[in-house]
Amino acid sequence: MDECGLQWYVFGAQAAIIWGSSRLSADVDVTAAIEPETLAHYTDAMSSHGFEPVIDDSEFVARTRVLPFVHRTSGMPLDVVLAGPGLEEEFLRRAIPVDVDGTLVPVISPEDLIVTKILAGRPKDIEDIRSVIHQRGASLDEARIREVLSLLEEALGHSDLLPVFEKEWDERRRDSTAAKKAGHLSKPKRKPKKK
Repeated sequence: MDECGLQWYVFGAQAAIIWGSSRLSADVDVTAAIEPETLAHYTDAMSSHGFEPVIDDSEFVARTRVLPFVHRTSGMPLDVVLAGPGLEEEFLRRAIPVDVDGTLVPVISPEDLIVTKILAGRPKDIEDIRSVIHQRGASLDEARIREVLSLLEEALGHSDLLPVFEKEWDERRRDSTAAKKAGHLSKPKRKPKKK
């Protein structure tokens, strides 16, 4: 991707693992700012690095905005999502470089990952949200998450996105409070020193 001079980031299960989820997944999901007129050049570059297109259908790519690849040697699936205007452009700007075995890889921010997982809404996505919130906790920009989810609810005519986050955030707060109380109760009381 860097060879093509593209902005890109890892999202999905691999990003969830980086930000705190314990589940395993072999597939890799990437969003990249690829212009339609450069798709052939991009596909050729990916092929030269061992990634073969799974589907050779320009109508499929235009309709789904996904370029599915598979790595020839390992069989690892790689879905490259074509970045759209607006929210995905913001995600591209906020991607965080993470050292993965000595290589800096741009990864969707944990806040933006939570937003995408709420949009997907599958049980495994909700579990990823729970894990990331538990691991990242107070370091998360919860105001940013709320702001983006509110904008999405307005744009999509939904009112069910923000409640998902609030439920998981409240659960984290309850767990944190319970852990503090348990830690306080389990500390041995000191006996006053005799004079």
